[in-house]
Amino acid sequence: MSDNIRVILADDHTLVRKGLIALLDDTDIQVVGDAEDGREVLEKAAQLEPDVVVMDISMPSLNGLEATRQLKKSLPKTKVLILTMHSNEEYVYETLRAGASGYLIKRSAPRELIAAIKAAHRGEYFLSPSISATVIQKYLQQAAGDSEPAPPGFTALTPREREVIQLIAEGLSNPQIADQLCVSLKTVKTHRSNLMEKLDLHNTAEITRYAIHTGLISVD
Repeated sequence: MSDNIRVILADDHTLVRKGLIALLDDTDIQVVGDAEDGREVLEKAAQLEPDVVVMDISMPSLNGLEATRQLKKSLPKTKVLILTMHSNEEYVYETLRAGASGYLIKRSAPRELIAAIKAAHRGEYFLSPSISATVIQKYLQQAAGDSEPAPPGFTALTPREREVIQLIAEGLSNPQIADQLCVSLKTVKTHRSNLMEKLDLHNTAEITRYAIHTGLISVD
């Protein structure tokens, strides 16, 4: 059992998590925990210190992109594999930049998920075959400072601004956001003003539409 790869699964759909647990049951990959949102996966990862976390991007409270960034800061040895329906190359780049070791599309074959988990555990990158291989090169070039700056928009937001835009879109008020993020109300208002200016958004409805469009929240 000690040779097993210890994994946490994070997805806001219970059926998806249960299906993945069943899929991995007869392999040398041991599911030690599961979570339905980004904040829960951070708590469980801190307790269980898994080898690999497999997580979706669109999750409530804290999306997979921001959860990846925070997880890699607190547990740098834990590998992160993104398993999502989004094939947007901007997401691929951003998750790699946040520290993810792989990016897999949910329509991939089961054997690809197993291969991706094992590759991440070995310290290798794994991209879904449907994702352009040039994404890795773009990431490496950006990491080396050998590329053009990212265009304004989603990539222009700070991690905290992305958290705020998600919580606004989920219907939380400024005081509720301040309470959840453990910051002052003034700080939340500043983040809100800044992200609206960066994205040229003017009200909560536009923020919500943007969050849905970019996959920060899901509508199902």
